[in-house]
Amino acid sequence: MLLSISTLFAQQTVTGRVTDANGPVAGVSVTVAGTNRATQTNATGQYSIQANNGEKLRFTIIGYSSQEITVSGTSHNVTLSQDESNIDEVVVTAMGVKREKRSLGYSFQEVQGTALTDARENNIANALSGKVSNLQVMKSSGGPASSSKIILRGFNSLTGDNQPLIVVDGVPMDNFVGASNNDFWNPTADMGGGLGDLNPEDIESMSVLKGGAASALYGSRASNGVILITTKSGKQKDGVGISYSTITGMENIFMLPELQSEFSQGAGGIYGKQAGTSWGEKITGQEVETWDGKKINLKAYDNMQNFFQTGFNTTQNINFQQAISDKVNLYSSATYLHDNSKTPGMKLNRLNLINRVNAKFGERNQWSTDVKVQYMKNMAYNRAVGGQNDGNYYAQLLLFPRSLDITQFSTGMDELGVNQTWYVDPTEAPVNPYWAIHNKLSNDTRDRYLMNATVKYDFNSWLSADVRFGTDNYNTKYESKTYTGSKINNSYGTGVDKFYENNYIANITARKDNIVGKWGGSLALYGQIMESNRNSIHASAGNLRVPNLFTLGNNIGNPGISESIYKKQINSLYASLDLNYSNYWYITLTARNDWTSTLHPDNNSYFYPSVSSSLIVSDLINSNGQMPSWFSFAKIRASYAQTGRDMDPYQLYNTFSVGNDPNNHTTASKGNTLFDPSVVNELQKSFEAGFETRFFQDRLGIDFAYYKTNSTNQLLSIPLNNLSGYQFFMANAGNIQNEGFEAIINASVFRDTPFKWNIVANFSKNNNEILELTDDVKRLKLGGFDDVQVFAEKGKNYGAIYGTKFLRVEDESSEHYGKLILSSQTGLPSKAAGEPVYLGDQTARALVGLTNSFMYKNFGLSFQIDGRFGGKFFAGTHRAIQLNGTSAETVVNGDRKPFVVDGVISNNGAYEINKQEVTPENYWTAVAGTGNLGITEHNLLSATNIRVRNVMLNYSLPQSVLGNSVVKNAKIGFSVNNVLMLKSYGKGVDPESTFAINSNATGFEYLSFPTSRSYFLNISVGF
Repeated sequence: MLLSISTLFAQQTVTGRVTDANGPVAGVSVTVAGTNRATQTNATGQYSIQANNGEKLRFTIIGYSSQEITVSGTSHNVTLSQDESNIDEVVVTAMGVKREKRSLGYSFQEVQGTALTDARENNIANALSGKVSNLQVMKSSGGPASSSKIILRGFNSLTGDNQPLIVVDGVPMDNFVGASNNDFWNPTADMGGGLGDLNPEDIESMSVLKGGAASALYGSRASNGVILITTKSGKQKDGVGISYSTITGMENIFMLPELQSEFSQGAGGIYGKQAGTSWGEKITGQEVETWDGKKINLKAYDNMQNFFQTGFNTTQNINFQQAISDKVNLYSSATYLHDNSKTPGMKLNRLNLINRVNAKFGERNQWSTDVKVQYMKNMAYNRAVGGQNDGNYYAQLLLFPRSLDITQFSTGMDELGVNQTWYVDPTEAPVNPYWAIHNKLSNDTRDRYLMNATVKYDFNSWLSADVRFGTDNYNTKYESKTYTGSKINNSYGTGVDKFYENNYIANITARKDNIVGKWGGSLALYGQIMESNRNSIHASAGNLRVPNLFTLGNNIGNPGISESIYKKQINSLYASLDLNYSNYWYITLTARNDWTSTLHPDNNSYFYPSVSSSLIVSDLINSNGQMPSWFSFAKIRASYAQTGRDMDPYQLYNTFSVGNDPNNHTTASKGNTLFDPSVVNELQKSFEAGFETRFFQDRLGIDFAYYKTNSTNQLLSIPLNNLSGYQFFMANAGNIQNEGFEAIINASVFRDTPFKWNIVANFSKNNNEILELTDDVKRLKLGGFDDVQVFAEKGKNYGAIYGTKFLRVEDESSEHYGKLILSSQTGLPSKAAGEPVYLGDQTARALVGLTNSFMYKNFGLSFQIDGRFGGKFFAGTHRAIQLNGTSAETVVNGDRKPFVVDGVISNNGAYEINKQEVTPENYWTAVAGTGNLGITEHNLLSATNIRVRNVMLNYSLPQSVLGNSVVKNAKIGFSVNNVLMLKSYGKGVDPESTFAINSNATGFEYLSFPTSRSYFLNISVGF
């Protein structure tokens, strides 16, 4: 009906030219108000669009005041003035559709590419911290090539990935994060994340779609939201369109736990030249004998400073961006990053190449194409490995005796296969980090292509169709070599991971205004096939026969070989219907049906709809009266959506894995999960309501949103009695709820003066609660180790942390209620008997970001402060250094005098005040040495922190200086990231650190590498 009615309305072609004070403006969005008819100005500022007399044309582009005119003929020229107001800006939404921001019925935030490049982060995920409300970035501290996890509006899944879907120019991107193995004693390296492969210099903008209605068109994988990345395309530039930029950066350690410098290596207060702990005698400059028989005066050393170096990195970028003609636009870029980390031996090289061509052709430009090829090559060397293992240099230095100089063990360690030097028997000793830098080596290379092509045909002014193809394809090769010379086996490992995801999409769109009275709208129909394939093979020779001959055939016995295969396909049909009434009331309806290969044919089809609406209250009032002059804009919005979600492949039927035992006998083994082919898709229901207002000629803006999301029918592995032959069974169960609100305030304090000051603040609060699991199971393990476990538990916030606590007086009627119950023999505390108990949860209660931007003439200055409030984390690093005697907590006022622990002694059922003295060494052994992780309660810390995230200063050369030279623009800037920690309870451990970045148990930390503070000087020149 929409298409048949639309033919009744005749339209005319309106043409014109858009200019500013300096000449034509390319890339201006020209839309017919209240419709989806839109176009852009070409390289000479010209446009052509279908519109009737009496309709309104709106002209918008970022950096200029929007302008609206009433059509009264076939030709209209427009002059734009520069301004920072963007109420009517056109933004990129789901499926790459450009819409006016005012028409959206859901929360939407856009981050411009300049904000990402100015942040100077290797991984652009880190640049989002504090800039987007209710977005939390969890960073790995494993060096320049490490990954970061993004969480939007809390955790929605118990066992699956909780990250938003990343879409680059319409192509979904695999944003893998973390290590493949998070074993406590022997974890593998963080192999980086998908977003870390991208070059910030190539990004035009990022759109963050949070609610279910915003991301519904992307299907089941978008249940955690979507981040749309739009790369740069060709546009008209002054001069030849070539730009060059160079960035030089340095990094050092941001924060460290405080270590003591008053006591030597040893135990029991006595110096020990081969002791591995720092419980020795007080350092006063006395003469002692060292491990190698030398006599020295005892002193403390700053081994952190001596071992870690100042990291150094450079980035070179050259790009060409130009309108070749009024029909062809080209963007081409090459970037090379070289990063030598603060950790010796660790480095990253990254090459990014991109070519994107947009073209129009045909008699009336009815054909258009958009083709992009993006290539990324990452070469990482000696990635960091955290946790409790010999490859963690940071842990070794934290625990290294305070009176030993680490640099004395560096001599000769750069020789391959050399026997390491150490202060105890090298064959039994921990690994010398200097030896490991040169003899425990790893490298990996990832070649990645992101490619997309779109061909569009406009049948007429209201009907168009397009076909799209996109692929994400990467191949990772990795290798590890451990030479002879330490207690670690002489070993070799190699492997290859291959992945591709192809998406084929066909679309037909019809759009028309004034179909019935003032009602207009558009209808878009889509069909899509998504196919993904992942396979990997890894081989290892764990003990080489011929020393340092790194081949698989050189292994003593058969080499270990593992292989995995992953194939998945989703076929989809979906549609979007947009309605508008008189350009102030907008309604959007979507519907999608997926057919997935991972569910049983009886259950593999699932349907999910959404509805959203936006009402421009200010326009409604103005159409019947007049808004107060100080009230610029008002909008209310609401949305509801359902989203389905499937699971990974090969989880329907139980099968056997066939292999060989050490004697080459064929073996068959089954997995530990009992599958159920009758499981169905997960279902997420979300509701959102909000408003947006602007005052005082858009100087003050407020955007508020309330939301509630329930994720039900979770596909879970439920614990099962081991007597069944399985440890888990697969079932649909659970209900996770996220409920909260977000507020964004944008204030232009000074706007129309030479001095400009803009403030953007965001605040979000989220309650992430487990409402249901199953009737029989009340909690499921998310992660942790030994006594410290992180659970999803019914009735508690996501990530309930369980652990041990001190034995205390629990009789509330006792005058000693809450006091430690100490041993009558030793006067020392102990852990309470029984199973680990609930101690808190990892969930943040609120997130805050505040950015101040100043500009005076050609100078710009900005700084960002952000904070996280609430939630806890277990700081295992503190436990390790407390037990070892290197922690500053083990020294009070420069000494280690015996002291009386504040507590009571139980005497025949009565409590007496403790008077027995204990030594600091015995006390910390009791607190930190109980079990593998000590008494949890003591090192469970608040994750609340506030920091100055970054500061940026830049200067642009004025045109009066450049004149008519070949240089059209030039800019120099200086920036600092992780500037200052204003408030933290982590006692030197960054609360953003976590043991395993790809685990949902983010409240567990143990000997994680320190985060970095970085400094950058950048220069850019345009020709």
